[in-house]
Amino acid sequence: MCSKVSKADNDLRKLLSEKRLKGDEDRKVGSEVFDRLTLETLYKLAKMGYVNQLQGAISTGKEANVFKGVDDQGNFVAVKIYRVSTSDFKKMQQYIQGDPRFNVKTSNKRQIINTWVTKEMRNLKRALEVGVKVPKPLVAKNNVLVMEFIGDDIGNPAQLMRQTIISNPDYVADKILNYVKILYNNAKLVHGDLSGYNILIDDGEPVIIDISQGVTVDNPISRELLNRDITNLVNDFKKMGVEISKDEIKSKIMDV
Repeated sequence: MCSKVSKADNDLRKLLSEKRLKGDEDRKVGSEVFDRLTLETLYKLAKMGYVNQLQGAISTGKEANVFKGVDDQGNFVAVKIYRVSTSDFKKMQQYIQGDPRFNVKTSNKRQIINTWVTKEMRNLKRALEVGVKVPKPLVAKNNVLVMEFIGDDIGNPAQLMRQTIISNPDYVADKILNYVKILYNNAKLVHGDLSGYNILIDDGEPVIIDISQGVTVDNPISRELLNRDITNLVNDFKKMGVEISKDEIKSKIMDV
C-alpha cells in the first residue's frame, strides 16, 4: 500500500515538474504546504493555465503561504496555499458559522479550509465591486487561491505597509479609512484583521490583503472586529506620524 502511494506521489511530482512547478526549497515547510491533495490541486490549476510556475515564497505564515507564480500567458500571479496541518480550525469555524452566506456544519478540516478559501475569494470580489483596492481573485480550488500579483512588472512584490517608509502618510491613511468606510457601508463587510501587516503599498497606493476572515456587518462579531481594526489602524497611523483617535475613525466610517 505504501509503495503504491509513494509511486503515485512520484508520478504527480513528475507531472508537476513537466509544468515547471517548483516547490519550496525548505523540505519541512515544503512537506507541510505541498501535501498530496495540494499537489493534485496545483496540477489541475496548471492544466487550466492558471499556474505554470511557482517561483518562491512571497510570504509565509502559520496558516498559509503565498507564492509568486506565472500563468500560461507569462503573467505573474499570487498563489495562496492554506496549510491543513497548521491552520486554526476553531478560529475558522467561528468566522464561518456566523456568516449567513455559508452553512457549514462539519468538523472536517479539509471542508472547513475549502470553505475558508471560497470565503476569501467572495470577500475579495465583493470588495472589488465597490471600488476597494484588493488583489483580484482569479480562481479558488480546494485549499488554493490564485490572485492578481501586486508588485512591479519584473516580479518584485509590493511591500507591507509596516515595512515601508511612507512618503505621503496623510494620503495613505485617508485612503485606507475610505476603503474601510466603503467596505462597511457598501460591501457590508468588516475586514476583521486589518493592520499594517495586511496592507501593501504599491507605487504609493495602499492595497488591502488577507480578507479571508472578513465578516458581513450582520455577523454578531462584526462590531468587535471593527473595533479591533480601528485600534490597529490608530496604532499604525501613529507610527506613520498621523494622529487620529478611535472616535474620529468611527465617525468617518459610520458618518456620525
